[in-house]
Amino acid sequence: MLRKLVVFCFCCLAANLLLAKQDSTEVKYDEGPIERLQISEEELRAYKENPAFNYEIEKQENGWWDALMAWIGNLFLRFFEALFGVEKATGFLAFFLRILPYLLLLFFIFLLIKFFLRVSANSMLHTQKNKPLAALSEEEHIIQNEDIQALIRKALEERNYRLAIRYYYLFLLQLMSEKDMIKWELQKTNDDYLHEIQKPEIQAPFRTITRLYDYIWYGSFDIEETEYKTAARAFTQLQKMVDKSA
Repeated sequence: MLRKLVVFCFCCLAANLLLAKQDSTEVKYDEGPIERLQISEEELRAYKENPAFNYEIEKQENGWWDALMAWIGNLFLRFFEALFGVEKATGFLAFFLRILPYLLLLFFIFLLIKFFLRVSANSMLHTQKNKPLAALSEEEHIIQNEDIQALIRKALEERNYRLAIRYYYLFLLQLMSEKDMIKWELQKTNDDYLHEIQKPEIQAPFRTITRLYDYIWYGSFDIEETEYKTAARAFTQLQKMVDKSA
């Protein structure tokens, strides 16, 4: 029974496909009356004025840049045609002639940039040569020009013990520089001076006063007279050792 049902369904499907194929190849003609559509002048004008129905492509005029590039390109093209006797270049030569004006323009811009950079560099160099010497730093001025011991006494009179410690440290740097234990330079650090000291008996106390100086001056701690006297003993001891050294 099931087998007969499957055969029946297959026959129905084949018949439908055959009829559909016959219908698809059949040409149907419309024999109805032809109705001529009319359009008024106003409707036609409205369509013409509507930008959505404007299919004309407007040709844009070349700007001055395009005109300049075209003129340069034609100039070089005529030059190469006269030089090589080629009326119409093709292939790579044609491509090269088209991009040649742009390459020359880039080269010209490169020369301009190089020129202005050179002028700017020369101007900066001239300015640096004529620039007055920079003012001495405060520490450099103190060590080279001031009576540091007088500055220490003045700071103590004003009870500015923190500033007195700073002057005392600079005084010891000045003293050790005069004794050729160190070579004082503005850009050097306190650790640099520590490594320059050759004598261990000087190096150890200098490390101690450097630690005190960094703590008091760079730590921005205000100290009292008692604390100053405690720190000053280490400075005074090192001063005596430096004075005794040859």
